[in-house]
Amino acid sequence: MRYSKVADWMTIDPSTVSPDTMLLDAYLLMRNYDIRRLPVLQDERLVGILTLSDIRSLVHLGLFRDPEETDLLASTPVSKVMIHHPVTISPEESVAKAARIMYENKFGGLPVVKGGRLVGIITESDLFRVVMVEAESSRKEDGPPA
Repeated sequence: MRYSKVADWMTIDPSTVSPDTMLLDAYLLMRNYDIRRLPVLQDERLVGILTLSDIRSLVHLGLFRDPEETDLLASTPVSKVMIHHPVTISPEESVAKAARIMYENKFGGLPVVKGGRLVGIITESDLFRVVMVEAESSRKEDGPPA
């Protein structure tokens, strides 16, 4: 695999929120920019991750009907719902290791951390790109079908 490191495929400088960001603001950011997970930073350090599923699960628990019509989301900080101490990966690790961690834990993405600082995020979509590029590269090396 030519581009085997997480650093070669991750999204650099992902959108983030702080633990005191209100859930409604985080939800609107996710909806407006088609984001499914937000790293949560405090003093530039990763302290959690918030997923769209975390917010949607509140709907299923009956805490509110629609994310946009509740005062609960507007008054609840991300820190109350986020996943604390998320599993992370180093940018120097292989994409195969990232895929294995994501598959085994049913994660849609992993924060990429170097020296305790968030440097990116790698997601299912990034792994799909790896597969597509590798398949195209392999097909070109094999030449056209006979």
